[in-house]
Amino acid sequence: MEVKQIHSMAQVDGGDWNRLAGDAYPFLRHEFLLALEQSGSVCEQTGWLPAHLLVMDQDKLLAFMPLYLKQHSYGEYVFDHQWAQAYQQQGIDYYPKWLTAIPLTPCQGTRIVIQAEGIDQLAITQLLLAFIKQRSEQLGISSWHCLFPELQQAELLRSLGLSIREGVQFHWFNQGYRDFNDFLHTLNASKRKMLKRERRRVSEQGVHLLRIAGPDVSELQWQAFFQFYTMTYLKKGSQPYLNLAFFHQIAATMGEQLLLVLAIKDDIAIAAALSFVGGDTLYGRYWGCYEAYNSLHFETCYYQGLDYCIEQDLKRFDSGAQGEHKISRGFEPVTTYSAHWINDARFAKAIEHFLAREQQAVQHYKQDAATYLPFKQ
Repeated sequence: MEVKQIHSMAQVDGGDWNRLAGDAYPFLRHEFLLALEQSGSVCEQTGWLPAHLLVMDQDKLLAFMPLYLKQHSYGEYVFDHQWAQAYQQQGIDYYPKWLTAIPLTPCQGTRIVIQAEGIDQLAITQLLLAFIKQRSEQLGISSWHCLFPELQQAELLRSLGLSIREGVQFHWFNQGYRDFNDFLHTLNASKRKMLKRERRRVSEQGVHLLRIAGPDVSELQWQAFFQFYTMTYLKKGSQPYLNLAFFHQIAATMGEQLLLVLAIKDDIAIAAALSFVGGDTLYGRYWGCYEAYNSLHFETCYYQGLDYCIEQDLKRFDSGAQGEHKISRGFEPVTTYSAHWINDARFAKAIEHFLAREQQAVQHYKQDAATYLPFKQ
């Protein structure tokens, strides 16, 4: 076995990659990562130099790991800016750093993808770590960070000496509900009334919602969605990470895993949300609107997703990072993980101590958040 490093998804056969990746986690698909690169959304100029690792047995792909050489910490959703500042104060470069993650996507999933049969996961992981450490010494790279791995992979990395960081997101779980009203019946009276009122307010404002499968989205609808998505960033004084070319490409290459929700008023689209479907999970990812309407965000981003999960018998709705307002709407706190290797032993020890203190606060926060869930006792 040998490790091969590539600097473009175009350098690996999509069929070989997807044979290992499957389609249950859409963000690992060759089509998704290739679209990020070919659209120019993820490239050296935007601070994401692709440096993916392949484990090969002659010409056969046994395993792979997405990898980027990062010049900043934007678009990661695991915040290490304080670490970078500490390095700077000591006159040491924190950037560039290695990053294993799905760019701009805070959704848990496999990060080291290994052929299912006859391959030692520990041996593959050790091989990849050894390669990263060797290249770090050669190139003067400060660290490697693996963001949002599944628990099993995080624990394996912990056993190999990496520092594990925890976070919290809010996910909704389908308990076999027959319809949205069936879900409402599991809530306490005040929250049940609140959700009904929010959905009613949307219709009272003359707004109705359309759910459109990816292959059926028209060019005009994609353009409308992209304008809304862009507005989300412009309102905050920033530029969007993704461009229209990216959305066009994934629509063409993996449209069957896309779900667009459009909010319509007076025959004009006023808001939109784009989600991905993979395995038993709906992943809510991008949203935007021109102007605020009462409860429109909740309806477009959450309630339409819950309806869809119930109709399609999906088990989980992962609506992305942050958002404590989700708790009162039935989204439960779940633990997320990241793994960190720090090349400098002094900083590694300091960061390990920081993470130990932070973990206590995160666990307390998760326990406290659970007390605000709206379900009947």
